[in-house]
Amino acid sequence: MLNENIKTIRKSKGLSQEELAIKLNVVRQTISKWEKGLSVPDSDMLIALSEVFEIPVSTLLGETIVETKVDDLRAIAEKLEVINLQLAQRKATIQKTIHWFFLVLCAVTVAAFAVLVLLNSPYLGWDYSNPETAVMGVVFHGFEWLFVRIAPLVLMGAIAGVCLTRGKV
Repeated sequence: MLNENIKTIRKSKGLSQEELAIKLNVVRQTISKWEKGLSVPDSDMLIALSEVFEIPVSTLLGETIVETKVDDLRAIAEKLEVINLQLAQRKATIQKTIHWFFLVLCAVTVAAFAVLVLLNSPYLGWDYSNPETAVMGVVFHGFEWLFVRIAPLVLMGAIAGVCLTRGKV
């Protein structure tokens, strides 16, 4: 069973007897004897084999290993290809959404600036002796003051976002 496992795993890894012998620092005939069942590797060599094959020693000593069929690999490759295409489509959709978000943010910021310019701060002419009018005037003035200071940063960030996501859409 060990001899069959060594041969099956070696072939599944695409190694020749000569390549495996070089990796283990033994002669090719040693590998051939192991695979024919004429001799067995010692415990140190079993550990070295497991490291080269990247499997546990118990797998080498355990049950017979079934070689992966080419059709199984092809089916797995096709499934992976479908998954990769779906991920690429999802990424493109996200990139497009982010791009449009930045475009809309630019438009909204410019439109808000235009509205503020057209209104020309009408609250400045209000009668502030009425407490309700005074509160509303202060709220409008606070919003305008904050917007005028933050909006340029938002606009620059949105323009940068549009430019950075433009080529990826």
